[in-house]
Amino acid sequence: METIISIKPLLAILVSTVAAFFIMLTGEKRPNLRESWSVAAGVIKFLIVVSMVPVILEGKTIEYTLLHILPGIDIKFRANAFSILFALGASFLWILTTFYSIGYMRPIKAHSQTRFFVCFAIALTATMGVAFSANLFTMFIFYEGLTIITYPLVGHKEDAESLKGARKYAIYLLGAAKVFLIAAIILTYNLAGTLEFSNGGLFPAAVRAEHPVLLSIIFILFLFGFAKNAVMPLHGWLPAAMVAPTPVSALLHAVAVVKTGVFTTLTVIFYVFGIGLLKELGVNVVAIFFASFTIVMASVIALSRDNLKARLAFSTISQLSYIILGAALLTPSGIIGGVSHITMHAFAKITLFFCAGSLYISSHKTEISQLSGIGKKMPWTMTAFAIGTLSMIGVPSVGGFISKWNLVIGSLEAKNIMVLAVLLASTLLNTAYFAPIVFKAFFEKEHIEKGRHEHHEDIKENPFMVVPLCLTAAATIILGLYPDFIISLAKEVIK
Repeated sequence: METIISIKPLLAILVSTVAAFFIMLTGEKRPNLRESWSVAAGVIKFLIVVSMVPVILEGKTIEYTLLHILPGIDIKFRANAFSILFALGASFLWILTTFYSIGYMRPIKAHSQTRFFVCFAIALTATMGVAFSANLFTMFIFYEGLTIITYPLVGHKEDAESLKGARKYAIYLLGAAKVFLIAAIILTYNLAGTLEFSNGGLFPAAVRAEHPVLLSIIFILFLFGFAKNAVMPLHGWLPAAMVAPTPVSALLHAVAVVKTGVFTTLTVIFYVFGIGLLKELGVNVVAIFFASFTIVMASVIALSRDNLKARLAFSTISQLSYIILGAALLTPSGIIGGVSHITMHAFAKITLFFCAGSLYISSHKTEISQLSGIGKKMPWTMTAFAIGTLSMIGVPSVGGFISKWNLVIGSLEAKNIMVLAVLLASTLLNTAYFAPIVFKAFFEKEHIEKGRHEHHEDIKENPFMVVPLCLTAAATIILGLYPDFIISLAKEVIK
């Protein structure tokens, strides 16, 4: 595979850091200019990533080494099909999330908006750093940086509940990294002599033959060390983080944090161990078991939640494990399904969180039981929500169907009936906890309490919020009808 030396991956990473500096400089006095820096940086970042696509589609990779530290340990960046797929989604959705954040934060007159947008920008720097990391050392730096910079976002409200949620968020993610992830990286370096990602894995043949048990342990350490993937039982940080403002929830669940978790986990599968070694060790069954358990249990818990963001949070926990499950099947269709679900889920789930925020700002409703008849007053929001739910369920013509169909085919290729049963059961559960929300919004009459309507007559949708959620809903349909580009990038991963 031909490698091209270019600074573009580093530029894509640094753009939002530069924007953070200007956001901080502008401050609260000029909010329009302050948010313009975020929008401009998002557009520039996206265009830089797009400019690398033609090279990647030619089967080439792009690399840039910033600093050499020790043999096999560098701060180095690489763009390949897998990283470009992740980076395209994150950079594009950041643009929409910025507009959405303006529409969310201003009406409620949220405090510390400058800090909010600064942290948001740096979080995208960390996300891109993970996406374009060429080795475990570089990835670890940006992975941990993302946890630290999103901590003030989770605790943004600064009340007792927010600070408690932020503490739990940090303890889970930093704790898992310290207990499991650092150990896995040190063991990997000692055995392989390098942390550089490699197609087919980085462990030499002699190590594979001599240390099968130790390699299996290392894989399990990675699986739980990258706790942002929310595999049970290390999932508790994600519902706790729902105390954050809705734009942050959208960032956590669709753009950055959780997608970084599954991206790093899949990077370990493809470029640290390799499909061949995992088949030899048979340790992929551990990932299959925990992912399957997470898919079903998180869906069951979602059924019991009346709070809309809480239900969406457990839905995210379930959907993330589709990605890990697909890769752990180690079959071509399973891998394509898992990799493509990163994008398909991102657009659908950010739509749902955008809708949750729109509901809160316009009607101050947070519970599903309060949404009877809301679809008549907020038709754009709830139509977009319906489209997002169709993708989550996996209905044909929307993005989620494409990835879930490949996952089903992958389970058949692996001849794993248990996984097929999990996928079918989770589809029924997804329908059970999403369909009632849409039905309640469009087909139930408004409740009347003490002579007053449950919903206020002056409810109006906020254009700054409605436009982004309509665009992401439209993108969800487009991805379902025209998935070839996403699938082509996913196929490059297994070459």
